[in-house]
Amino acid sequence: MFTDRGTKATSRSAISRRAALRSGGLALAGTALATGLPSLAEAAESADLTARTSYDSIVVGAGLAGLVAARELRAKGRRVLLLEARNRIGGRTWTDRFNDYEIERGGAWVDPLQPHVWREISRYRLNVVADAGPERVLMPTTTGFAESDPITAYTRQGELFTPFFDGAREYFPRPYAPFTREDLITPLDGFSLRDRLNQLAYAPEDEIRMTSTTGLYGAPTARGSLLQLAQWWALAGWNYTGFSGINTYRMERGTAALAGAILADGRPDLKLNSPVASVTEANGRVTVVTRAGLSYCAPEVVMAVPVNVWKRITFSPGLPQAHRTATQQGYGVPRQKKVWLDLATPTDRFLAEAPEDHPFVIMGRMNDNAPVVAFTVDPTLNLASHAAVEAAVRRIVPSATLRSYTVCDWQADEFSLGGPTYRSPGQLTALHRAIAQPLGRIKFCGDDLALGWTGYMDGAIESGLRVAGSPTLAPLPAAAPATHGIAVPRVDRRVYRSMIGL
Repeated sequence: MFTDRGTKATSRSAISRRAALRSGGLALAGTALATGLPSLAEAAESADLTARTSYDSIVVGAGLAGLVAARELRAKGRRVLLLEARNRIGGRTWTDRFNDYEIERGGAWVDPLQPHVWREISRYRLNVVADAGPERVLMPTTTGFAESDPITAYTRQGELFTPFFDGAREYFPRPYAPFTREDLITPLDGFSLRDRLNQLAYAPEDEIRMTSTTGLYGAPTARGSLLQLAQWWALAGWNYTGFSGINTYRMERGTAALAGAILADGRPDLKLNSPVASVTEANGRVTVVTRAGLSYCAPEVVMAVPVNVWKRITFSPGLPQAHRTATQQGYGVPRQKKVWLDLATPTDRFLAEAPEDHPFVIMGRMNDNAPVVAFTVDPTLNLASHAAVEAAVRRIVPSATLRSYTVCDWQADEFSLGGPTYRSPGQLTALHRAIAQPLGRIKFCGDDLALGWTGYMDGAIESGLRVAGSPTLAPLPAAAPATHGIAVPRVDRRVYRSMIGL
């Protein structure tokens, strides 16, 4: 069974809107309710009853960046309107259900090395759990796939990746301030991931192990920036254990619990199903008009939508050249799709990596009795065909049997137009600093614009704090990360492998 654009695969009729809101994370349950916060439905109803014709601030986009920006502006006493194009909050974080199992269609993992999201988890007393991790790992060779234990597999990966990032401590000495050594990063910004692989000239059996990572983020390797991956390496402590283990922990009640808690805390006036058509500044006011023709005014507007979406909105005055270039070039992983697979076999916990010429470059089951998560950047993979998807899985695991699956295609989503942030060569030094600058009274934020963890929830929160004028955190990752009182499960982080930022 197949579904695209994040719709649940089912042979039954489409789920009702009420069920969709509940499964998509629009009902704030569990942890938030336990802390006495109102449900998201109550917050939205209250917003409808108290809607104003004029506001101090309008925030466009209710992803984590927009939610945090709205909360911080409300804390400063502002009257805030939050406009969201979708029928849910969360943006590219989306807790949903597939075959009665809770899944994340977008961002999923958090870490003590990511201080902004970790502080938010502590603020709302959300429990953190660790994935069980794989029992075995399948790695590509020049003649097929070889199975090994996780420690052996990722010890070797560490030996390959460490020289890939030689010099990163010098050119990213302060990874939350990426322009500290602009003299060093400027010449390096032209390097693609492919350029770096060519420079190191790995043996064929080693290079194909690398392209699972470089192909996933670069889509393909030649498109992705070396400096994007190198900054993540620096943020994770300039070592492979931190870099590979960054996707170890997740929130027990899903990302929806965090998004809902931030909304309920901030209590902006929220309007869902309100995609924006135009943003116009004139005479000291900014007017936002939705596609439905509704008009709202405020002294300032915060655009908390992906860079890729800017080209679908009419700005007056027009966007500066850097902003236009970024939105036309694209700032997210193109063609990336996240697929959840219900496999009858195998049933164990495994993680498989494949060269970038495979339909799936990485897939795995991280917990017992869970569906398998897989990522593809292959535009030729026919995700409408059950047989094609099963054949793609069997190229890595020949014995696999596919019962059903569900797809989230962020590239096809008109309110994302791409996967998580991953820059191309030249975009850091030529565009990144410039596109974070305001256009008069119109400000911009989002994980695309983060100074630190671009492509991750932490980056979205950091950017939302910054645009609202609130303090951000920038600890050196070499120090022991702060846990902020969160009980962190003890795990061996050497058996995990980062999959995707989001």
